[in-house]
Amino acid sequence: MRAVIQRVTKASCTVDQIITGQIEQGLLVLLGIEEDDTSTDIIWLGQKLTNLRIFSDENGLMNKSVQDVEGNILLISQFTLFAQTKKGNRPSFIRAAKPEKAEPLYTEMAQYLTTYLGKEIQLGIFGGDMKIDLLNDGPVTIIMNTKDKDNY
Repeated sequence: MRAVIQRVTKASCTVDQIITGQIEQGLLVLLGIEEDDTSTDIIWLGQKLTNLRIFSDENGLMNKSVQDVEGNILLISQFTLFAQTKKGNRPSFIRAAKPEKAEPLYTEMAQYLTTYLGKEIQLGIFGGDMKIDLLNDGPVTIIMNTKDKDNY
């Protein structure tokens, strides 16, 4: 699993001109799911996301998590995070999980984050033509990969 995490002051997802999810202060999480991802990846990444100390404390230091600031999460499925661009100019997405594998894991991650955060998280529409609007705070953008835990 790969995630691009952005600290935001606001973010929203729109599909067919309907807002499917929106948050104020919190995290916009773009989530890519690979064929061999499992619930173990969800637990590791979910705990990291909710405990990642990237929000400022009273001294302006990044010492607080999304939980500490009572922030929110907008979770967006993003198979293009597994794009391979080695050959030619057209990306290949062969490493991304097929929808029948990825969608249940996306839903499981949403449920895990809702439980772990203690409140409902916001979502995009899996497989939808989503338009994401955000105001990146900082900017702070972090990339995580559950297959390379030692470096993330």
